Formats: sequence, C-alpha cells, structure tokens
Amino acid sequence: MIPTMDNSGTMGAAMWDEVDGQWKEFYSVTHKKCDVYGYCGAYGKCEPSSPFLSECVCLPGYELKSPSKFLLGNAFGGCVRKRSESSSFCAPGEGFVRVANVKAPDTSAAVWVDMGLNEVNCEQECRKNCSCCAYATTKIDGKGTGCLTWHGELMDTVSMPGLDLAIYVRVDARELGNQIWRCSIFIDKLASSCLPLLSFLHLLMLTNNHPCFYYPRTANERRIRNLFDPGEDGSNYFQDSLPTKEIERSKIYPELPFFNLSTIRAATNNFSPDNKLGQGGFGSVYKGKFSSGVEVAVKRSPNNSRQGLEQFKSEVFLIAKLQHRNLVKLHGCCIEEQEQMLVYEYLPYNSLDSILFDQTGSPFLDWCKRFNIILGVARGILYLHQDSRCRIIHRDLKTSNILLDAELNPKISDFGMARVLEGDQVEGKTSRIGGTYGYMSPEYAYLGKFSVKSDVFSFGVMLLEIVTGMKINGFSQEDPALSLIGYVWELWKEERAVEVVDPSIEVSNEGSNGVLRCIHIGLLCVEEDPSDQPDMQAVVVMLNSETIPLPAPKRPAFVYAKSRVEETAAEWSRNEITFSDTLGR
Repeated sequence: MIPTMDNSGTMGAAMWDEVDGQWKEFYSVTHKKCDVYGYCGAYGKCEPSSPFLSECVCLPGYELKSPSKFLLGNAFGGCVRKRSESSSFCAPGEGFVRVANVKAPDTSAAVWVDMGLNEVNCEQECRKNCSCCAYATTKIDGKGTGCLTWHGELMDTVSMPGLDLAIYVRVDARELGNQIWRCSIFIDKLASSCLPLLSFLHLLMLTNNHPCFYYPRTANERRIRNLFDPGEDGSNYFQDSLPTKEIERSKIYPELPFFNLSTIRAATNNFSPDNKLGQGGFGSVYKGKFSSGVEVAVKRSPNNSRQGLEQFKSEVFLIAKLQHRNLVKLHGCCIEEQEQMLVYEYLPYNSLDSILFDQTGSPFLDWCKRFNIILGVARGILYLHQDSRCRIIHRDLKTSNILLDAELNPKISDFGMARVLEGDQVEGKTSRIGGTYGYMSPEYAYLGKFSVKSDVFSFGVMLLEIVTGMKINGFSQEDPALSLIGYVWELWKEERAVEVVDPSIEVSNEGSNGVLRCIHIGLLCVEEDPSDQPDMQAVVVMLNSETIPLPAPKRPAFVYAKSRVEETAAEWSRNEITFSDTLGR
C-alpha cells in the first residue's frame, strides 16, 4: 500500500492489483469541499459554513450553467452571465456589485494594474477594458494600495468571513438596478417578515436562479413582489397563503413545495411518539395529518449531520423530478430551524419487511400479492435505469425501502444514497460505500463500483426474500455457514427449490411453476459476475412471460454466511462499513 494525492489535493492510499498489474485506489480521505480548487466552477462562490443544501452560489449577475443537472444532485457545474451572448462588457449602464469577505479568485486570470491606485481609480481602469469582469484593491505591505483586475473566468472564489477583502463584480444595467432595489427594500423587510423563508429563498436563487421575494405583512398587500425586478409578477412562484398551510394550496414550486415548521408540528402533534412510524440511521418517520384531512409521512433527518445533509439534498432533488406509480411520491419538504424534513404520501401498510417477516402479517401476502409486488418493484427500478430523464442507481434497495399502499402496490423509497449516471456512462465509483449488508453486490461492497447491475443484485436478494419469507440478514438453517442465497442455491442444484417457498403461501401445482420461475430469476440476478446478470428490462420481460426460456443460473455471490454473525444489518446500514474479513463467495 502506498499514500496518494490527486490533482485536487485529496489524499488516500492505493494497493497493487496483481491481476491487472496496476495500482488501484483503496481509500481516500475526504476534506471540506471548498478546499478543492474551483469546486463551484467558473463564476461560482463557495461558502464553507453555508447552512443550505449546497455550498455553492453564483456571483452577482450570473446564473447556474446547468440547473437541471444540479437539481438531479450532480456537481454545481459553474455559472454563466445572465442575458448575454457575449463574454465582453462595455454596455450602457453597467456597474459593479461588491462581494465582501472572500478569498480572491484565481489570480492567473488577473492583472496588477498599478500599485498606487485607490478603489475609485481601480474601478475606472476596469471600465476602460471590455474584458475586465471584476476588480479588487488590496493593501501591499510597504507599497500602499494595489489594483487587481480580472480578465477571464472567476475561479475558486471562497467566502471567508474573517478576511477583510472584497471583490467588485461587473454586472449589466438590469442586474445593477436589481441589486440597488434589493438593498433599499429587501433589508427593511427581511428582519420582520422573511426570516423563516431564508432557506427557501436561498434554494430558489440557487437552483433556478429565481428572483428573491418578500411576503407582505398586511392583509391589503396580498400581491407578492419581485424585489429583483419590480416589474415582474412573483405570483408564479408563491401564492397568497405563504407560508404553505396545506398541500392543495402549495404553488411555491410545482416540483418542490415547501412547508413551514409550524405546519409540520401541528400535523404530527409535535412529533408525538404515538405518531412515529419507524426509525433508523436516516432519522425518524412520523405520520401526519393536515387540516384538510390529507395524511402524510414526515421523514425527519438527524440534526447537525453532514452526511444526513448530503443524503437529504440527493433525495430532494432526485425524487422531486421522478414520476412513476412504483416510486413513492414526495409532496414537499421543510428546511427551518436546523430541521430537514421530507413530506411523503402516507402509505397505510408501511414497509414490505414489516409484513413479510411478521408471522401474523406474512399469511396475508398470498402468492398473487407477492408476485404483483415483485413485478411492481422491477418496473420501478426499470424506470430509474432506463425510462427516467437520466440513469439513476438507487444503491440501497431492500425490503424496508419498499412501501405498500392501500392496494398493496409497491413504492420504492429512500433515495438518499442514489447516484446519477450521465449520458453513456454505465458505472461509477465511490470511496464512501454506503448501503445495507446482504443487499450490496460484491463489486460495490469491495471496490465501491456501482452500476445498474448493483440494483439488479439487490433486487434479486429481495425477490428471494419475498418468495422464502426469510431475511437475508439473520438467516439461520441447519447449516449455519450458508447464507440465504447459498441455501436457495444448494436446494436449486438438488432440484428441491420448492422447499424454500414460504410455508404460509398456498400454491397450486399450476402455480408452483410461476414460483419456481421467480426463484430462477432471483438466482440469475445474484450471480457473482455482473456481466452474467440480466438487466432490469430483461428481468421485467422474464417476469411477464411464462414461455421465454431462462438460462441456467451460475454460482451466485455470497453463498456462505458472514463469519462474524454478531455484526448486525443495522451496523452496515449506518454507512460505517469496514471489511475486516472476507465474505464467502
């Protein structure tokens, strides 16, 4: 093993791979994102202590370069000038907006104009040059004040509250007018009427670069005003009843409504223990009911958790864009007073595992219901992999993340670990391996590599659990060395697979063929080599047809149980995984 450092300054270690004959990353040490050069891209500013969903914001006069990608949880990607097809300035009415307490942008794109110019003269020098996009004056020891002008992309601007340095960013006339209007009106209203909306306003400006609004305090001021552009109506973004009281009245942002904390507290009876539906590493889930009668499930993330914030952001921006009958519906969220909460549709049957592994509930799931759940989950995953706007890998598929509605239709939930693959990308890699032991594919668990096949493997495990009624974690039979996968595999080879079927399922002779076919498909999904596994499109086709021949399954991964049986699934679910011993293959 050798220490490593990449071009972003990230330190880690690499190990020699005898098979491939090359060094491969073993782990990397994460650091503050704003320490990475150019983390927020061109014309972006990184704010290390930001309490919001992203550390990045655009400098005045600029907007997100790729808002759609950022909404899906990708990197910030930098910013571009508003309302301009040219990179040069020199238009009538231009001016400068002060950005205080920052580390200056990369000076490789800057020029020292004159060591003796003051702030006023430095601005004049910048105005003379149509390529000058910003300037700053700084004190030089023994030489007075110096003038620095930038003539290229503003890279690596970082907010530093204790640093007495300001840059002046060049903006067009409209943006300059907006800034002046904001300073004269917004500050006056902010302290008394807008503080609860700060998180929401920041998110609006960040994601779609919406203007900043304030909500009038008096009854006769029911029109929402756009403070960045007084002539533009803000009613498209807010409605009269801000803060939002009920789902039906929420028009804040069609894909992402926001709720105020008092509404959530009232709906959940102040997060009463009687309303709690469940709890885990993700936080707690409470049942809520709004005054309109609409029932919801409120997922309350742990406070002061950086990892929780990342997962919260990922889940918000992913699921808000997804629409499928087999994905849980997100009604909105709440970000207020250090609280981070997601508001979902309420599903009366809770999660699949709460019924499947319960002796009183399991008989309720006959084979017809179980097969419909299997097929619905498969269709939901296929949508994520193929039919959504981009390819999404869930990375944490398990029975506890499958929710059931009143008709027992399955809904995939918990997208905090999900990742997006762009364009023709077929796989990704991470040093932060998270998920649940037993459901993770070998290549993801050992190497951090994830792809659509990672979800296929997890689906195969769930399918075997649904058929057998047995948990992948905590499985025990006559041979304690075998895992659930190994147990099914051994009986399959002996043509005794029917013996693994949940005894509570009454299957006719005709129906047994369908059950055995599902076991067959499940074994195909958990094969050790990802290239041998079917994709989800093939899985859905195989489930929908009783006549398409299936290939013989090869030896699956994780045939043998983990030797250290005292390590529970909960320990793995906290994303603090350490592989100190080798899983049987």
